[in-house]
Amino acid sequence: MSFTWKSVLTVAAFVAGIAGASTPSHALLFNLTSDHCTGGCGPAGTTFGTVNVVQNGTTVDITVHLNSPFAFANTGAADNQAFKFNAVGVVVGDITVNQTVPGQTLMADAGAFNGDGTGNFGFGIQCSTCGGGLSSAFTNDIVFHVANATIAELTVPNNFGNVFVADIGNLTTGNTGPVDATTPVPGPVVGAGLPGLIIACGGLIALARRRRKIA
Repeated sequence: MSFTWKSVLTVAAFVAGIAGASTPSHALLFNLTSDHCTGGCGPAGTTFGTVNVVQNGTTVDITVHLNSPFAFANTGAADNQAFKFNAVGVVVGDITVNQTVPGQTLMADAGAFNGDGTGNFGFGIQCSTCGGGLSSAFTNDIVFHVANATIAELTVPNNFGNVFVADIGNLTTGNTGPVDATTPVPGPVVGAGLPGLIIACGGLIALARRRRKIA
């Protein structure tokens, strides 16, 4: 069987059609950059951490990661919530929190949260066993899952335009307070079939080149 560039392009188009017909896996990434800490948690332009939001079937998976030298704190400025968010059509029972911090308990919470000028939030992830301030600071990721939800229902900006808030502290300076995220990082939404498409096309092109050299 002879391979030509025409055949490669034909197969690539076929694979692209299959990828386009498959259900895409959507994801958004937010940077925590807006500093509301007392005395400031970092210089202007600091990215304190990220919030990765992934649609996994009918569940939304959220991972909150802090960059060094920052850690999750427990302060009244963030309503004693390590992380705050809003959700449409969600109740606390829909939220499952991974226990990523040894010796501590992370749990979902609901209420009227509006600490320190970051706007209104209805949900939070709190460390129910942590001491105040940075006394029980932790750097482990916060990971939780919201059942029967979509990314759109979890990323609506609040009355101040904020989507997420994390309560953090700088382990070097000791300063604490909330930081927020407002817009996702620009970039394409990656479909589940795209990686396979790239690999398949790359393999076909390489095979065609080898066969041309042999001929």
